[in-house]
Amino acid sequence: MKHPVIAIAVSGGIDSLVSGYLLKQKYKHVFGIHFTTGYEKDLADMARLEKQLGFPVTCIDLSDAFEKKVVDYFIRTYLEGKTPNPCIICNKEIKFGELLKHAQNMGADFLATGHYATIINPICFPDKTICHCYLKKGMDSLKDQSYFLSLLSASQLEKIIFPLAGMTKKEVKQFADSKHLIPIHPSESQDICFIHDNDFSGFITDKTGHHPKPGNIINHHGKIVGRHKGLHKFTIGQRRGIDCPAKEPYYVKKIDVKNNILEVCFKEDLSEKKMIVDQINWNVSDQKNISNITTDMMANIMTKIRYSHKGALSSLSLKGATVKVVFDEPQNAITPGQAAVFYKDARVLGAGIIQ
Repeated sequence: MKHPVIAIAVSGGIDSLVSGYLLKQKYKHVFGIHFTTGYEKDLADMARLEKQLGFPVTCIDLSDAFEKKVVDYFIRTYLEGKTPNPCIICNKEIKFGELLKHAQNMGADFLATGHYATIINPICFPDKTICHCYLKKGMDSLKDQSYFLSLLSASQLEKIIFPLAGMTKKEVKQFADSKHLIPIHPSESQDICFIHDNDFSGFITDKTGHHPKPGNIINHHGKIVGRHKGLHKFTIGQRRGIDCPAKEPYYVKKIDVKNNILEVCFKEDLSEKKMIVDQINWNVSDQKNISNITTDMMANIMTKIRYSHKGALSSLSLKGATVKVVFDEPQNAITPGQAAVFYKDARVLGAGIIQ
């Protein structure tokens, strides 16, 4: 009987350390991979990781792929007047794209990570195979990362293991303490990893030489109420930086790149009930029958329009290659460029990009 070979993506944080430790207890052949993007403040101590985990950890440079597939996407989308989520693209293209290929070339059958999410019906190695895997929320509702994994294909999910699927963050921390696992990066980054100072505008200018072009700010009645210093400084729903005196604060309603106009409104005018989503990735068992599943209106679907959004009940209908989403109640700041993720209970039904 052949034992599966498991590669674990090791960042040096507590989640990947605990994941690696758990895998070592369960599988005979485990090795670690640490990848770099070119934007690290400090390089990880490979020897320290190997000592704690008890298996070899290889460092792989993915900076070229990261620049082309994540950073360039981020800049291009922002300059189109949209607000991208680079973490979702990184998971699809880098962690479970480029890194998975490297792991397989190194002999791995599966790639594991410290994500808080669940894969339903994973492949049973080596005697049985299951053609389709489904993505589901992790046990910890406060830490669930299924939103960031929603664009993964069935073929990617079949090769992935999430050791923390059935654990909460609190349990992970307690387990790490009990096994004396000490992360080499004590704090967890909550921001975009390649923009250290959170200065999106400055980052884009430094990368592209694109300088902000001033333009008019109008309200949703079309009246000019001020001037902006560059559209890529704004995102839908933003309040700060508008600097237009009014009876109450203005919020960004629309970004018109073609005419270089920023449209603003008061908070009560920010909500909308409808949106269009494209670049759809359906997380269903039979890709051939997607049209049958989506032609009829699907009701009572919980849709998240950003990671921090708690989700809202909605109805979905197929509209060409896109999905029309109608919410039961208006939603605040629906933002083009962000991912919309569709849930049926805890299961991810599909996802796409808001237009």
